Amino acid sequence: MAHTCFNSRLQFVKMRLPVLVVLLSMPIPFCPADARGCTLRSWGEAGYAQVRDITIGGIFPVHNWMESEMSFTEYPKPIICHEFSENCYHWALALVFAIDEINHDQTILPNVSLGFLIYDSCLALERALRATFWSLTGKGAHVPNYQCQDPSRLAAIIGDASSSQSMSMASLLGLYRYPQVSYSASSPLLSDKTKFPSFLRTIPSDTIQARGLAQLVLYFGWTWVGILSTEDAYGEMGAQIIKEELLRLGACIAFHETIPVVPSTKKNNHIIDVVLRSSTNAIVLFSCDPYMQPILAGLLRQNVTGKVWIASEAWSTSPRVSTKQLASFLSGSIGFSIYEGKMPGFKKFLLKINPSTSYEDIFVRQFWEVAFKCQWPNPEENQTIVNRDIGVTREPCTGAEKMENYNNPYFGESNLRASYNVYTAVYSIAYALQDMHACIPGEGPFTNNTCADIWNFKPWQLLYYMKKVHFRTKMGEEMYFDSSGNPPAVYDIVNWHLQSDGTIHYAKVGRFDWRALRGELQINVSAIQWNMQSIKVPRSVCSVSCHPGYRKATQKGQPLCCFDCIPCAEGEISNKTDSSNCWPCPSDQWPNERRSECVPKRIEFLSYQEALGTILTIVSITCSITTAAILFIFVKYRDTPITKANNRELSFLLLGSLVLSFLCSLLFIGDPQPTTCLLRQITFGIIFVLCVSCVLAKTIMVVIAFNATKPNSNLRGWLGLRVPIVIVSASTLLQVLICATWLLLCPPFPEKNMKLKTGIIIWQCNECSHVAFWCMLGYMGLLACASFLVAFLARKLPDSFNEAKWITFSMLVFLSVWLSFIPGYLSTQGKDMVAVEVFGIISSSAGILICIFFPKCYIMLLRPDMNTREHLLGKGIGKKKKTK
Repeated sequence: MAHTCFNSRLQFVKMRLPVLVVLLSMPIPFCPADARGCTLRSWGEAGYAQVRDITIGGIFPVHNWMESEMSFTEYPKPIICHEFSENCYHWALALVFAIDEINHDQTILPNVSLGFLIYDSCLALERALRATFWSLTGKGAHVPNYQCQDPSRLAAIIGDASSSQSMSMASLLGLYRYPQVSYSASSPLLSDKTKFPSFLRTIPSDTIQARGLAQLVLYFGWTWVGILSTEDAYGEMGAQIIKEELLRLGACIAFHETIPVVPSTKKNNHIIDVVLRSSTNAIVLFSCDPYMQPILAGLLRQNVTGKVWIASEAWSTSPRVSTKQLASFLSGSIGFSIYEGKMPGFKKFLLKINPSTSYEDIFVRQFWEVAFKCQWPNPEENQTIVNRDIGVTREPCTGAEKMENYNNPYFGESNLRASYNVYTAVYSIAYALQDMHACIPGEGPFTNNTCADIWNFKPWQLLYYMKKVHFRTKMGEEMYFDSSGNPPAVYDIVNWHLQSDGTIHYAKVGRFDWRALRGELQINVSAIQWNMQSIKVPRSVCSVSCHPGYRKATQKGQPLCCFDCIPCAEGEISNKTDSSNCWPCPSDQWPNERRSECVPKRIEFLSYQEALGTILTIVSITCSITTAAILFIFVKYRDTPITKANNRELSFLLLGSLVLSFLCSLLFIGDPQPTTCLLRQITFGIIFVLCVSCVLAKTIMVVIAFNATKPNSNLRGWLGLRVPIVIVSASTLLQVLICATWLLLCPPFPEKNMKLKTGIIIWQCNECSHVAFWCMLGYMGLLACASFLVAFLARKLPDSFNEAKWITFSMLVFLSVWLSFIPGYLSTQGKDMVAVEVFGIISSSAGILICIFFPKCYIMLLRPDMNTREHLLGKGIGKKKKTK
């Protein structure tokens, strides 16, 4: 066998010395010296080879390994492989199928044949490193920096499944720049090209998967999330990214527990207890399937239900987990899985598997026992590989069993996820070799534009082409590696459907494509079946969502997702669910009853349409009509003694002013306008002063008339219209001056008062000057008091000529009304204040009308016998007394 020596690398020795000490101390089987040519041969206990022109290595965890007790007082025990994995064997067969397909396709590598070296790592770091040395040296003895294999050239190595194993392999292979393509190692650390310069993969990085899972969690509104991850590179990095992404997107972490790689009953019981006590219904399980099984089994014994398990791609389609025992417990799980590609012809290839024709395949006999539940009559003794169900009596295997009768959903052409990644990895190497073989001398990418010789190339030369490979598979799927050695990131979203026979069906319900901006999540929600076969999306929140009209108040010592719902304060709203703040409404708006939106404030004024406004309007008009009717009666009976005796001209003027006073109350009803605001108080003040001054003039004239009848009285010259005109004019003129000054200095104006009443806009007339308003009322009250005083003093004059008694009553009513008006006016707001003033106007005017004019109307209309001169002079009364 030829010995080709590589340059010695002191760096390798320094970095890997502890690993080499362990490896060189292991008992290693010797590699056959005649392993050359194109025949299939078994390579030791864990692999087999097909040697051709160029070789591709493959490392697969065909078995799991059993952890043994660790002791530092005795020699380390060998790795014990057990539990044959049909799924992982499926991956190894995908490599064989891809190479066979490429060898039969002369368009890719004409006149160049590919071979393979396949090793079983048992998912153990020690065996993965051992397999790497086997691939590099070609001998059983591990001699670093030496290649002791035949002329068949090792192009690249495909593997391993675990990120931890792949990192150790990548550290070793990176020293020589040997291309390494992993089909399942997804740790983000492997994207670091300074540490792992020759590492590539056909599975996306966990960075993208973790971000996608975070988006998936938030897609269903799960903001209270638990996380379980393994204590390895895969689980730690993935869980960390998910936590950061969930927190960035506003979710909260209910708990984060790490599953031990080395089994620990105490740690497992703690994790089970945490899950049981947690209120979260959504749990992200970022782990490889072997490590999580004890946790799931413990939760199953505790009869945990109602949880939604969000699966990472490492177990989302794992047959080790989706057993009938766990089917009901894990039904409804949803998560990411490796993109399921198509491998035309793979099923036909699998049907050809048979121990009699594939005798060099050391795995086929174990697969046969597992697939057909039989046992070979003379099983080979092997201390490091243990099959399942050892000691169980089975039917003997004959080799005549038909693969057509083997019905396993995980072993066939319907579950080509990791197998498709292996298939793509082989084709990536093949297309890189094709590009290298197609190089035109003088136009090459290397020094002096040279090309690499496909029959004698260096590993770093092939790595150059591997990084630049870009092709489409037979099904049209695009494949390339980015600057970090990662492929196009596309995931299937699968949902676990519980079948009637108790098995699990992986239903594809969506897709996540990272090539779209920030990742594109497409989900068919109607196709999802949740736990307990429900179609309703489960809830997983720490606190029930706050409806619009409430805001979130974080609970002390709890994450942000745990909160209380506090109603928005008066005048504030929140218009979305789970709002952190409430916002004040604009000044002209107010919250609705739910405080979820701002609505225009209700505008309040004394309207004609409302009951109070309608009643006051009717009363005002009725009183004015009544007053007008009385005026008509007085005009009609103007020549009768009773009309003449009480100064009919003042009576006419007083009745006319009363009509106007009743009608002026209408200015206070209706929406305030600039004109009405200017007129309402001014008109009311002037008209009422006119009324009161007429009453005062009448009272004074009664006193003058009585005193003028005395002998030698000087008051006879005061009788007539001159005195009343002067009194009325002077009194009214002073009020006009007050009102004119008011209008000139600070005229009233309409305004919308938004602060007076909560949630209501008071549309009112702003009097502008309260001093002027109260001066106007005070002057009017002063005149009323003067009229009352004069009338009160003249009340005992002879009845025939005296109406002072009725004027006294009228002024008493007038003053009573307005004295009660002041506190009522000051204690009300808005339209109630206006209504109080209108009521004061109407009631005080009605008091004057009733007390002064109703008795006279009674005499004029019902007792005309009393409306005579004799009766007024008292003669009629004297005759009646004599007759009696």
